[in-house]
Amino acid sequence: MARNAEKAMTTLARWRAAQEGGTQQQRTRRPYLASECEDLREAEKWRKQVISEIARKVSQIQNAGLGEFRIRDLNDEINKLLREKGHWEVRIKELGGPDYVRVGPRMTDMDGQEAPGNRGYMYFGAAKDLPGVKELFEQEPPAPPRKTRGELMKDIDADYYGYRDDDDGVLIPLERKAERKAIKTAIREYTNKKLASMTDGEEGSEADLRRMEAEEDEDDNSDDDEISLDETDERSEVQRFMAHVPNIPTQADIEAALVERKKRELLETFLGD
Repeated sequence: MARNAEKAMTTLARWRAAQEGGTQQQRTRRPYLASECEDLREAEKWRKQVISEIARKVSQIQNAGLGEFRIRDLNDEINKLLREKGHWEVRIKELGGPDYVRVGPRMTDMDGQEAPGNRGYMYFGAAKDLPGVKELFEQEPPAPPRKTRGELMKDIDADYYGYRDDDDGVLIPLERKAERKAIKTAIREYTNKKLASMTDGEEGSEADLRRMEAEEDEDDNSDDDEISLDETDERSEVQRFMAHVPNIPTQADIEAALVERKKRELLETFLGD
């Protein structure tokens, strides 16, 4: 005869054990509505059970290889369990227990992220990288604030309108240099045209050509003299600085003025007008 342990492992024995334990399992199943529970300890137990299921599903949804449809289903189940957890917390407060909404730890806020405009629906783990969901979290950068008219007028001074540009001694020498260069180029072009016309014409002679070359050499020498004089003028212009204030106060003058002002304020305070 078979032993009792072997009898217990038969299919019929296991089926009978499942039938006998089914009624007890149905009695210990979590209620569908939190309002059906009237015991505070039972409500605490069901809340912990919901939290464990949330933690398990949050760990599962981190795997991006599950597929798009499975990830979406897991994300929906997590949001459903979160709502159920909120119902149990409200029921616990009604039964005289602690207010977990206010003092309870928020274990899912660090992983879940709520998309704008979804009214509390959160995305977890790989669900945040799904097509159509990733774009919800990519918000456009805010536009830079526009400046008021008063703020724009603060940056407008004499330099904005071009005043005092010639006072630094830099612009005028550059303009003179550019002007000399333009004059020299114009003279050279005119001389070349004149020489070309005299060469092509019948009245031209070698003496005229030599005379024109001598005049051009004299012009070049005079230009060199003008350039040397202008360079000395440029150095003097750079060294010269125009001051719009007659007498610029020194640091000692400013300190003496501050001390005098402080004395005057003290005398007015203690001695009156």
